[in-house]
Amino acid sequence: MSGYAGTIPDWLENPDVILLRDVATAVMQLDEVVQLDSFTLPYPPEAQRALDGLVLACLRGGARPPAGVPEMIHWCRTRPLRRWPLDALPPGLFNKNNRLIDPDSGKPTQLCGELEVKGAGNSTGRQYVDLVIREAMSACRAANLPQSYTAFRRLLVARPVLTEAEWPDISTDLYLDPVQFLIDEIYAPVPAGHGRDGAAVACARCLTLLTPLVGNGWWCERDRCRHLGPPPLGRRLPADEVGELRQLRRPLRQFVTGPGHAEVELEGKLRGLGLAVEMWPGFDAYDLRVTFPDGHIWAIDVKDWTHPGFLGQAATVVRPEPPYDEACWVVPHFRVRERGDYLETFARERPAHAAGLRLLSDEQAVEIARKRLRGERGPGARLAPETLMGKGADRA
Repeated sequence: MSGYAGTIPDWLENPDVILLRDVATAVMQLDEVVQLDSFTLPYPPEAQRALDGLVLACLRGGARPPAGVPEMIHWCRTRPLRRWPLDALPPGLFNKNNRLIDPDSGKPTQLCGELEVKGAGNSTGRQYVDLVIREAMSACRAANLPQSYTAFRRLLVARPVLTEAEWPDISTDLYLDPVQFLIDEIYAPVPAGHGRDGAAVACARCLTLLTPLVGNGWWCERDRCRHLGPPPLGRRLPADEVGELRQLRRPLRQFVTGPGHAEVELEGKLRGLGLAVEMWPGFDAYDLRVTFPDGHIWAIDVKDWTHPGFLGQAATVVRPEPPYDEACWVVPHFRVRERGDYLETFARERPAHAAGLRLLSDEQAVEIARKRLRGERGPGARLAPETLMGKGADRA
């Protein structure tokens, strides 16, 4: 083994990694209650605790520590994590651009959110998402309406922003009737002045609201959009025309809307090959159930994490019901382009109980589907190792 996984048996227990998780948790919690560049005393205890730990680490290493919480936040925004004076930080853990706060927008990065989840065991945001999804499942199961759960998941992906005129359409949608009590809660009013010149603007790619940058330009909160370049401007939503504007609460945008776009895009590509695709089958047992003309079935879970090590640590086998012949996890291809060792790092970090779980890019999964449709049956036309294929799998 090479890199940090070889030198640190459990790098999540590395003291500098724990420290960065504490800092990330403080950043996320500060951002929930105040603007990161304008908070005042007294600081939340999480922020003070993170600062104390960072100061101690700097003093031990002979480096100048941040003078207070504002300077710590400045470090998060201006210093890539590789440049923090943390001597015990495992080499290769972060790439040269990884920061906790986006330098342009001043918002926490997706990596910061991933660090927070690990640092806090389960962040407030993640707990909120789990509660919402669990309640939606329960309500749709009680009504015996799996199609209502699918409609709810599509709503979170396709309509993260709603105008006052659009709200009645959602509140009277019969498919969404079992989950109306949730919809009323998960869409929050957009703060006044969110946009520019009296109008908010949505991203044409991911449909979430853009953040105006100082001077000019716009910033999209999704990593994938920023990877593709400046966000294309979508709907312009003047306050005096659209009335009250509502958007999904941030944890849902981060953990459901963002990855959901990758799920729906993969669905479209596989349907384009002529395959039958069921989304979120068995009340979200996994993301896509793909059926080939010969009856062979794939189960795919789509993930969109910045850090492959954290994703590997979270790996678990795909649930066995509804039944399938092969299963894997899939990540958007831009993650692999951004970090060349993404797939290998994931494989290294998988726990023993998920040792056979394979991670593919979405482009790889589509190419394997093409090969299988052409009649290939060898290893190059499989999602999973032969030893992990289901009982009905074709092993020709």
